[in-house]
Amino acid sequence: MRRHLLVIAALAAFLLAGSQTAAAASQRFIVRTGGGLSSVLRLCVSANCQVQGSLDGNVGQTYLVTSSQNLLATLLNPVLNLLESLLGIQSVEPDTLLSIPAVSLQSAAAGLSDTEPVNYYGTTVWSGYVNQPAVQIINLQTAQASFQVSGTGIVADIDTGVDTTHPALMPILLPGYDFTRNQPGASEWLDVGEGMPASGGQTPQTVFVQQSTAAVLDQSTAAVLDGGPYSDFGHGTMTAGLIHLVAPTAKILPLKAFSANGAGNLSNIIAALYYAVQNHANVVNMSFDVTSASPALNAAIAYANKNGVVLVASAGNENTSARVYPAALNPYVMGIASTSDADTKSSFSNYGNADVWIAAPGESVVSTYPGATYASSSGTSFSCPLVTGSVALLLDARGGVTQSRASSALAHARPLTPNLNNGRLDVYQAVLAWLSAR
Repeated sequence: MRRHLLVIAALAAFLLAGSQTAAAASQRFIVRTGGGLSSVLRLCVSANCQVQGSLDGNVGQTYLVTSSQNLLATLLNPVLNLLESLLGIQSVEPDTLLSIPAVSLQSAAAGLSDTEPVNYYGTTVWSGYVNQPAVQIINLQTAQASFQVSGTGIVADIDTGVDTTHPALMPILLPGYDFTRNQPGASEWLDVGEGMPASGGQTPQTVFVQQSTAAVLDQSTAAVLDGGPYSDFGHGTMTAGLIHLVAPTAKILPLKAFSANGAGNLSNIIAALYYAVQNHANVVNMSFDVTSASPALNAAIAYANKNGVVLVASAGNENTSARVYPAALNPYVMGIASTSDADTKSSFSNYGNADVWIAAPGESVVSTYPGATYASSSGTSFSCPLVTGSVALLLDARGGVTQSRASSALAHARPLTPNLNNGRLDVYQAVLAWLSAR
């Protein structure tokens, strides 16, 4: 038995040592197993694949593997299919290359002209950010003042990273992690300064931006980064800024799973979810959606729920009621639609009870943007963090927040149309309901 274990250990070391070279020209797959690393290593000996490493930290059930051939087709071989069963392999799926909606900057937003500096919980910010229409619509300031809440706990934000030097965010940012490079930190600027990393075997694209432009980035010059390989530059800083707007004293854990071009592998998201749970996040913001269900993503969602982490996801911008994930994984995730400042469904927003728990303002929302400035954009990506931040307010009001309890409290929203389920976010009513709940 001891000799057998030594052979497995040696094999593991051999495969892991050579896997980085093999990965560059290989297809990527996510493997879930009940048998731990040794079962995946044995599978790869027979199926000619290489184990890249664990995606779930110390859980030991989800792994990224690469292969020079279609592993799914290979595993249709009856012998390998039987081996899968014997080894406890639960699922094998492609590591899909995903994308988040492009950030379309809107220079005409009213809040961007109100640049008067104001103090907001210890930092100086633009008045147009703190006093924008969305804040009034969701009764944020009334809730903060009435219940003396400003957010607590750790909010993980799975996105494109963040401007780690933004003055409004610096005091509440945790170090975070960059899953696109597999290294600590989560700066969005790395994609601009060094070029975006390869995803799914693609060749990295070098990015050049004039340093003088980046250094004085403001709303009028931000357009140089709006489109092409920079189509989502700032997305993560904006979602983090909206979480901070609602819950200014909660800590934010930025988890970079997407590059500035909006691309990111499914494995990045899964790894980020496990990382968030294992680094004590209380709530996770997921401003992205995918059209296909994933066994590995489902398992990560279930793991987060089991550990008491609240999950919030955008419902998508395709103006459809078709299921998108993870928003459609209700009751384990709250899906968030977008509304206009007139309390109507945004024309782009997905709808229907399959994807939507509640809605929140998502048109011309003003938030923090890289370069110590502010920007405005629209999408369910920016409705979602308003709800995520509200969960941190619930936690500040009273402990014991779980997915079901948070969902129940936030369902005390302003009723709109049936296709927006419980209606539009009302932070005051949500906190009141939570404090009144038994």
